[in-house]
Amino acid sequence: MNVSFVPIFLVDLIGSILMIVFSFLCLRIVTKLRNRDRENLIWPYLLWICIGLACFAISRSAGHILKNIFILSGHQALWANIRPISGAINTVMFVVVAAITLFFERVWNIYQLILKDRQEIQSAHRELLFLNQNLEQIIDERTTALKTSEFKYRRIFEVSKDMILVTTRDGLIQDLNPAGQSLLDLEAPEDQVAGEPLQAFLKDERHWQAIQTAINTSGFISNFDIELKTATSASKRALLSGTLAKSETGDTIHFLVKDVEERLLMEAQMAQADKLASIGELSSGVAHEINNPLGIILGYTQLLLRKEKPDSARYPDFKTIEKHARSCKTIVEDLLSFARTSPPKKETVDIHTVIDEVIDFVQPHSGLEKIEIEKRYDRGLTPLVLDQKKIKQVIMNLVMNARHAIGAAGTLTVTTRMDATTGHTCVSIKDTGYGIEKQDLPRIFDPFFTTKPTGEGTGLGLSVSYGIVKSHGGHIDVTSKPGQGSEFIVSLPAVP
Repeated sequence: MNVSFVPIFLVDLIGSILMIVFSFLCLRIVTKLRNRDRENLIWPYLLWICIGLACFAISRSAGHILKNIFILSGHQALWANIRPISGAINTVMFVVVAAITLFFERVWNIYQLILKDRQEIQSAHRELLFLNQNLEQIIDERTTALKTSEFKYRRIFEVSKDMILVTTRDGLIQDLNPAGQSLLDLEAPEDQVAGEPLQAFLKDERHWQAIQTAINTSGFISNFDIELKTATSASKRALLSGTLAKSETGDTIHFLVKDVEERLLMEAQMAQADKLASIGELSSGVAHEINNPLGIILGYTQLLLRKEKPDSARYPDFKTIEKHARSCKTIVEDLLSFARTSPPKKETVDIHTVIDEVIDFVQPHSGLEKIEIEKRYDRGLTPLVLDQKKIKQVIMNLVMNARHAIGAAGTLTVTTRMDATTGHTCVSIKDTGYGIEKQDLPRIFDPFFTTKPTGEGTGLGLSVSYGIVKSHGGHIDVTSKPGQGSEFIVSLPAVP
């Protein structure tokens, strides 16, 4: 039985033709896709694959068609010679397709790196483009933020109630706020202070050495007690804190200085008040113990004087006993007045009437004839509710102290005014005397403290006055400079 190979030949022929047609159709489609997106590396890869497959299809199909033609025409020997060439071409085409695939993997990795770099470049380009388009706005926003920050910190610098200053590491002042100028009594503009050494405003030069040592050792100093020397040569106590700030343009030291003069004064006044209260309790007990036997001594002495003739030998001795007994009794009465805590008997009075009555009483009898008395009254003051007798005692003590300080001739100025801050009525008694030494000021209200010669004062006048004014809810302030006189200010509340 003979089998016909014609159908097989037809199938092989038609398949070979279709293989060529399909390979070229694929090549055409890939070419179109590549032309649409030339930057995508996948299309060149598929294009080369399709070219390789097209070449393989042509080689394989041509070989099969020629084989069938040679077999049908009886030239099998010729086909046997051509067959290795056709097989070699097919093999080469497969090798080419495989090589393209293997090479593409490396190309693909390189392409991904290039694509990543490209994306980064594009991102940087977009950012640069944004910055270029919005540069002016960004600059304006940052400038506004810097101005706001500078204004905020400059405002803190200017309105601070404490002294703020910036110096070089050597202590040369670079910047000083208004509070610092006020604390140092500087009237010159700020730029005239720049370049001045900080140690020039320290009373003790050793303080600057201690500050430098602390800054160099730990980079800061905290709450260091100093005594400032102002432009007017006055002394002010303060607490200094500072921090070293390092920079490429040069190290600076930022200082904060707190004025503690008023606080220390208030603490001293509180301590003084406590001390006076303790002394008052002690004085009261001592005075009561002495007063009774002293009264007996004075009484018996006066009885002896009545019986003794003035020309007798013992009469002067009895008078001496009486004189010193009366002097002791005066001291005891002052002690009792100082220690007495009974509430004052208050009534509504005109403070000017009280002052005038005191001056009218003491002027003819106390050596005030040659002393000029100036009265500067604020007639608009409202009447006060106070113990008239005790306030007269205060005014009299202050006037007599002023007369003693002035000496033979001078000026005594009595001023009344309203303190707008506290609402108190202030009575100022100012003299042109020799003043009070600085070391004596903290002690002037101490009982028995006096700068007068022995026998001219008990040292209780100001202590008693202090207690009287305090019992009225007021206070006494004093300012004095040696050689320029003193001023005592009695502050009394308008409403009891």
